[in-house]
Amino acid sequence: MEPDPDFREKESDLHCRLTTLSHGGGCGCKIAPGVLASILGDAARGLVPPALLVGIETSDDAAVYRLNERQAIVATTDFFMPIVDDPFDFGAIAATNAISDVYAMGATPLFALAIVGMPVAKLPLATIRRILEGGETVCARAGIPVAGGHTIDSVEPIYGLVAIGLVDPAHVKRNADAQAGDAIVLGKPLGVGIYSAALRRDALSTAQYEALVATTTKLNTPGIALGARPDVHALTDVTGFGLLGHLLEMCRGSQRRARVRLRDVPRLPGALELAREGVVTGASKRNLDSHGADVAFAADVGDAERALLTDPQTSGGLLVACARDAVDDVLALFAREGFAEARVIGEFHEGAPRVDVER
Repeated sequence: MEPDPDFREKESDLHCRLTTLSHGGGCGCKIAPGVLASILGDAARGLVPPALLVGIETSDDAAVYRLNERQAIVATTDFFMPIVDDPFDFGAIAATNAISDVYAMGATPLFALAIVGMPVAKLPLATIRRILEGGETVCARAGIPVAGGHTIDSVEPIYGLVAIGLVDPAHVKRNADAQAGDAIVLGKPLGVGIYSAALRRDALSTAQYEALVATTTKLNTPGIALGARPDVHALTDVTGFGLLGHLLEMCRGSQRRARVRLRDVPRLPGALELAREGVVTGASKRNLDSHGADVAFAADVGDAERALLTDPQTSGGLLVACARDAVDDVLALFAREGFAEARVIGEFHEGAPRVDVER
């Protein structure tokens, strides 16, 4: 997602580090799971019409509303503050992250609306425009228009999308339908939050930055085909609550227990080494504090590994629960879409909702 070099030269005198304008970045900005549960726990559920196939019951990725026997609307929104300093890359990452929730329901994106909050007194208008161009470029790759949106003058830069999709109700994939014996497949490597923390400390190499942008701007297109497979039972994507947080959501919704093998979890180059040096996000600790009671770590799983598993992912990978005999087909599907690092990382079992982590 590299901007035009001539544009970089023209804008160089106006450039500022976007990450210095916000107190957090990417999906690490999410309210901690425990705090969010307290906020929403007593909220009135309100009207729940029969056509609302997926609502807030299991913290799923998007709402799904049935129009007829063959069509349902999928609606979601996602926005955050800068995870990188390059405006084009920030816009592209934010847009990819927002559209991911449509794919995570097994749906095809239809169109998007932009959510834009910018400190217009601090940011050059050319920089703001470049953020929007990054998002528009991703939407073009997804085959959808940015059909409108809303802008405000805000203290910190905020960008994201409302993403709307369409799905056959029979193909909707919730996060709550994993079955005992299902394999757990992760579509992208972990470490985005660790990389973003390293970037803020000027400790991220050029190669690692390129890997960060490559993974966070890769659209989770396999979700459409996964939705059509009856042997794929549950689907979500890994974002701000980390791998363990989103896996726990699957466990709770499905009333299943999960086992994860750390050795099989894909990771971005050098991410674990950075974590061992203490380069982690505050969100990782908040996630671990929130999940801890429902996660059992093997004795030889250290602090750095725990930080990786709770690392907030921005535009993270799809997390799939599929029948064991479907694993080869699911991995081949990921590979065809360019997700060579997709891996089987564990399985679901009968038992009270929790996650066991072994090395």
